[in-house]
Amino acid sequence: MIALLLLAASLGAVQAPAADLQTGPALPVPRIIPPPVVPTLPPAPAPSAPPQVTGGVPLPPQDWSALPVLRLRRAVAPSLDASTFVQREVLAGRCGGATRTPQGWVLNLDLALLAAADGRVRRVTPRAIDCPTVEQFAAGLLLGAARNNVDLRGAATDSWYRTTMVFAWKA
Repeated sequence: MIALLLLAASLGAVQAPAADLQTGPALPVPRIIPPPVVPTLPPAPAPSAPPQVTGGVPLPPQDWSALPVLRLRRAVAPSLDASTFVQREVLAGRCGGATRTPQGWVLNLDLALLAAADGRVRRVTPRAIDCPTVEQFAAGLLLGAARNNVDLRGAATDSWYRTTMVFAWKA
């Protein structure tokens, strides 16, 4: 009881009367002051700053909404196995981003793709959805679908594109 009152008093929740403590006169209770908050992430680069580079390949911009939509020259047939893998990850509890719909379940995953001017895919970056197995799986699917298949529409330099993969399955 004494420890709980002291803890509560130190947090400012209760002022314990001296009679409850049965140890003598009331002593002032020090207030706990939390340490200052220090940001753990580096500040975002200024809009005019050059893109960050990792291993010689630039990272995608922070805001993907301005990126052009990825267009492929040849259609890619969706695979039932892809949704089955994602369904298993969700059922196993390793991925919680799926949404219930009247038709079943859906998981959307945004991806950014960097294509070189000659059509080579230089980088695929999935948007983090707290499901690393599905993020990497989708990046691999996109890499395979986009290889020698990106419609560059006359791009003269490396360009970032965006797309969304939708995995759906019956309940």
